[in-house]
Amino acid sequence: MESLKVALLGFGTVGEGVYRTIGTHQERLQKILGKRVEVVAVLIRDARKRRNIEGDVLITADFNDILSLPQLDVVIEAIVEKEPSYTYLKKAIKKGAHIITANKEMFAHHGKELIELAEKYKVSVGFEATVAGGVPIIQTLRQLLMVNSVQKIEGILNGTSNFILSEMREKKQAFAGALFQAQENGYAEADPSNDVEGTDAFYKLMILSKLAFGKQPDWNKVEIAGITSITGELVVEAQKLGLRFKHIASVQNVNGRIIASVKPALVTRSHPFYHIEGVQNAVNIQADIVGGITLSGPGRGCIRRRVR
Repeated sequence: MESLKVALLGFGTVGEGVYRTIGTHQERLQKILGKRVEVVAVLIRDARKRRNIEGDVLITADFNDILSLPQLDVVIEAIVEKEPSYTYLKKAIKKGAHIITANKEMFAHHGKELIELAEKYKVSVGFEATVAGGVPIIQTLRQLLMVNSVQKIEGILNGTSNFILSEMREKKQAFAGALFQAQENGYAEADPSNDVEGTDAFYKLMILSKLAFGKQPDWNKVEIAGITSITGELVVEAQKLGLRFKHIASVQNVNGRIIASVKPALVTRSHPFYHIEGVQNAVNIQADIVGGITLSGPGRGCIRRRVR
């Protein structure tokens, strides 16, 4: 059977999860694609470190080795930071490979350039995994934009922050205790600053802004506030009033001006995010024809935890 040749860039939690999923879902993938999916190469940082990779797979720390493969159909990028990810993906596109990325920081900065380059070389760019892992928001937005004008998007885009706020309320914990529990469960990194300070949600919001409105706000004018200032006492007082703290990312088009923020907010029982708990993500879209639509599902951190 003809096979689809895939290279993985990165073999951390996400990269290894993708590798294992491909291996365990071959039958389903073949039914969908009509081809066997074969991982032919894995790019790693430290060539001396042993990894549990089976079969005749090229394991290398040099991306040029992957570009030299005689057949390369898809490159899946699962590394962090803007570089060298952006450079690798540009080279993959120019070789004629389709690309898939989960790197929201890189894609928030360079998504436009990658999409334009892919159109030139007639390959596709998959970036659904950059925003709210288990929520099909990218696909939904694309479909809505065919007939709707999107006016506003709000989202709980970081499962770690949402888990912490839920733990603080449900278990009457202080922030530090809830963060420790998130780390114990594998939902938070050893350095959780990107999650709890709002940086992770900001990058995801900028990707949604570009998709929905064709442009992003001035990054320097986006209000970004984390959840570290929310105390257990504040959570308890809010609960007495029937309110819940949620870390909400918001972007809207106001008379052609794009306004965005990422900050904690108090929501009432009638708010679509009131019952979004734990590591769940959710996105609410306000559009002119369909009105309001809310999608929810597990964040990527939750998905990563399950595939370990």
